[in-house]
Amino acid sequence: MEETFAGHPVDRSTLPLLLTLGLGVFAGALDLGVLSPALPALARDFGVLTGDLAWIFTLYLLVNVASIAIASTLADRYGRRLIYVSCVSLFALGSLLAVLAPNYEVFLLARALQALGAGGIFPVATAAIADVVPKERRGAALGMVAATWGLAAVIGPTFGGLVTHFVSWRWIFAFNFPLAAIVIVLALRHVPRNAPRARGPLDLAGLALLCSGLLLLMDGLTTARVLVGALGAALLVAFAYWERRARNPIVPPRLFTEPQLAKTYLLEITIGILEGSLFFIPTVIVGAQGLSYAIAGLVAALGALMFVVVIPISGRALDRIGSRDVLLAGTVLTEIGLAIFALGFQSLPITLLAMVVAGCGFGALLGAPTRYIVTNQTSERTRSTAVGLLSQALIVGQILGGSLAGGVIGLAKSEMAGYRDAYLCFCGVALVALVISATLKSRAAERREPLEDAA
Repeated sequence: MEETFAGHPVDRSTLPLLLTLGLGVFAGALDLGVLSPALPALARDFGVLTGDLAWIFTLYLLVNVASIAIASTLADRYGRRLIYVSCVSLFALGSLLAVLAPNYEVFLLARALQALGAGGIFPVATAAIADVVPKERRGAALGMVAATWGLAAVIGPTFGGLVTHFVSWRWIFAFNFPLAAIVIVLALRHVPRNAPRARGPLDLAGLALLCSGLLLLMDGLTTARVLVGALGAALLVAFAYWERRARNPIVPPRLFTEPQLAKTYLLEITIGILEGSLFFIPTVIVGAQGLSYAIAGLVAALGALMFVVVIPISGRALDRIGSRDVLLAGTVLTEIGLAIFALGFQSLPITLLAMVVAGCGFGALLGAPTRYIVTNQTSERTRSTAVGLLSQALIVGQILGGSLAGGVIGLAKSEMAGYRDAYLCFCGVALVALVISATLKSRAAERREPLEDAA
């Protein structure tokens, strides 16, 4: 029997699972943007300088990337339900501490707890969908759940601004309690309990190398501390060396040596770089057109709204035409949209056109397609770990994208020239993504049974 979810047909038996996972992803994603409008009020209440507020996002990012590795690994060993419920519970605990935080230091600890829980929600949810939903419907299911992430990105800043204005920034986090409680109750009923149960002891040395390497690399990228970033990269090289020899590796070497997977991880980094281009759009519009930040935010939100609309559509297209063609369409539209913006950001009508085109492109790139590839190419035994690596690749790309834009704009002779050059560079990145997408497997090839993970 079929019902609909987000306007798309789904099997009735999987509808409760999709609702449960979608709500969890929505809760974790909402926390990313909801706090932005509240920063001035938060700084006033805690008596901190504006420059110190960056730690709210930097710390969240650092803990998030480590959480992805930990939660993904544990979900492949002890089951999706246990780890999913644990992640949501940690997220709720962090939210409670944020509401009660008496000072900035405790608030940062609360953000770290939130990130520790939120980091595992999306990859574990993706793995759970792949475990239950048949391959011929998996693309639509992934697209539906990913759409809730996009929806949270659109409404988060508006919700945060309204709550801060009319009540208090602390009530932003209070909203997480009933939402987390609902998700936990639903997860205990509908998320599968069975675990892949990878055998052998947990590779603690590998997990320590991976987490510390990622933390130092992210810290180096976000703070421009070259030596710290280099040390992180060295630890990741040591991690790769260790995993090739470990008896029970947490990341099977095949995830990097199988061509389809290796290309997908590389493609996810380029998608993250392209996503970094979105962060600077309001600033460019304000500087080039003299609009208010409120109007500039609405213009940028148009692009976000477009990819929220397109994400579930692209998910259904995955089941019909395959991931390669969806990604090709997404990279082409993103390339065109960014090119229009690079050459016409001083005109409001042209900017609006660019937001619509690029928004549609991002809708075909974000969320479902690369996860569709990874879940099809891996077995249940290592699926959560494989999806977690994808999330980490996206974060690396986002940081590189922000650094790319900031560096190009800073080196230009004028502000306007810097904006143009930065977005032309993003067009070059989109071209690289287009080439990688063109080398992926065809629809017929990716529908074959995935290779089994090595024992």
